[in-house]
Amino acid sequence: MNIYQQTLSLSERRRGFHIITNEVENALPEIRGMKAGICQVFIQHTSASLTINENADPTVRVDFEMFFNKTARENDPDYEHDYEGSDDMPAHLKAALLGSSVTIPIRNGRLALGTWQGIYLCEHRNRGGQRRLVVTAWGV
Repeated sequence: MNIYQQTLSLSERRRGFHIITNEVENALPEIRGMKAGICQVFIQHTSASLTINENADPTVRVDFEMFFNKTARENDPDYEHDYEGSDDMPAHLKAALLGSSVTIPIRNGRLALGTWQGIYLCEHRNRGGQRRLVVTAWGV
């Protein structure tokens, strides 16, 4: 079994849900040589998250943003953690709901995502800045 790992820096993106599947695949070209394995993608931030969902219809990403903005509203007077801006605590809550990593099987040199699946960077801050991911793949 081989293990490969790479840190991937993503350029700053606006708040919302962004498909990053190609960037993850390009970060570890060694995946192309694997017959079977696992790829784990981990984000090193607490105000952004990762998920896997539909990659075809962009309205899915719009609806995700709408749902999470309703679920974790900004400017809630009950938040105590508010000194980093009105979008910060809601960003932490959204990240906690969605999670900091995704795990994808590798089959015949490719991520074994479904036909309509993609990896999303979920940017929950208005100005989140550059985001770092650790991409790890292991297999044969």
